[in-house]
Amino acid sequence: GHNVVRADSGDVEEHLIAHSETDQGELSTRPPVVTIMGHVDHGKTSLLDYIRRTKVANGEAGGITQHIGAYHVQTDKGVVSFLDTPGHAAFSQMRARGAKLTDIVVLVVAADDGVMPQTIEAVKLAKAANVPLIVAVNKMDKSDADPGRVKNEFLAHDVVAEEFGGDTQFVELSAKTGAGVDTLLDSILLQAEVLELKAAHSGRASGVVIESSLDKGRGPVATVLVQQGQLKKGDYLVCGTQYGRVRALFDETGGQPAEAGPSIPVQVLGLSGVPDAGDDFVVVADERLAKDVAQQRDTKRRESRLVQSAGSRMEDIMSQLGKGDGQLVLNLVIKADVQGSVEALKHSLVALSNDMIRINIIHSGVGGITESDANSALTSKATMIGFNVRADAAARRIVESNGVDLRYFSIIYDVIDQVKQVASGLLGVEIREEIIGIAEV
Repeated sequence: GHNVVRADSGDVEEHLIAHSETDQGELSTRPPVVTIMGHVDHGKTSLLDYIRRTKVANGEAGGITQHIGAYHVQTDKGVVSFLDTPGHAAFSQMRARGAKLTDIVVLVVAADDGVMPQTIEAVKLAKAANVPLIVAVNKMDKSDADPGRVKNEFLAHDVVAEEFGGDTQFVELSAKTGAGVDTLLDSILLQAEVLELKAAHSGRASGVVIESSLDKGRGPVATVLVQQGQLKKGDYLVCGTQYGRVRALFDETGGQPAEAGPSIPVQVLGLSGVPDAGDDFVVVADERLAKDVAQQRDTKRRESRLVQSAGSRMEDIMSQLGKGDGQLVLNLVIKADVQGSVEALKHSLVALSNDMIRINIIHSGVGGITESDANSALTSKATMIGFNVRADAAARRIVESNGVDLRYFSIIYDVIDQVKQVASGLLGVEIREEIIGIAEV
């Protein structure tokens, strides 16, 4: 007694989105979501650490906080959510999917150093994404701090301080002593008021994946930022091409909240696999619908990948014909602890390609280096990069017995420098520096 109706792949998606939208309640004010960016040595991490230490509830339970990638703080005047992601990941991945993740960018600049290349890059990203900028002039405790020079240097990049008649707030502070940090939080909340940020605080949740990883004990873990509705334990959700039932929610202190509302980041357990950073998520009525949508998305994604890879293979053949063997290729296999780092590494390393040499990423993924990773590096003569991850015993055997080039890192800029050196080596430039070991204290 069943009538079988063939559903178009778009139908289920449309039905799903329509349902989640009609299910949402009244719009009301939500906290701002802030990304902190800045040059590598200008104190971005120190500022985040100071805010965490003083504003996030103490007494972390169970040590679950290693890498949530985001957290929210309670100030006297309201809540602020911070994203702690590799520079590009906060924008490029999510911009492409049309989801606006960040409301405000705080750009950290050292008062004794001024505007640097990464500072300019952050300004360009914020402007392209049409996100307001607050400049945090850090290291004001130093004797050679010169905030006036910093403000003047920014003029060349069309970032004009309020005191010069512009619309950009500059806040002078020291992440070391904490002076000025409360003023920065006030400035963020002031900017948020101007933006009139609103969201539905009831109904089915939807939002974006900020970070994801495969945890040995807990399985796939996704850090998500709720953008609409309330995400609750027991909800069924579709997360990119993955699906599942929320088995547990964790906040940045390791606590297990019953639910999470707009602008609040939480870790989600219970997904079928590891989603990509930048994937959207939406809560649906039941597991069957969640599975159907996830599978349809997966099929679509595979089809588009096949089309792309066929195109790029053709491109490779054409370029080889055109150039002879003029351009050298450096093959890489990348494994990292979290998806955000994988994306940031891929983005940064591919950008090193030029007329002489092409950086070609054979394989990338989240988790430790496995036997199959080592085999693919061996067959493609690739250099293997482990970022905050290690090789398992089977992979180590392949590496050691075949002389596979395996390098471990914990800082993105070190990876970029090393890959530049390997590339120079291919071009016949001799570099003497050699890292023979790495230790973590």
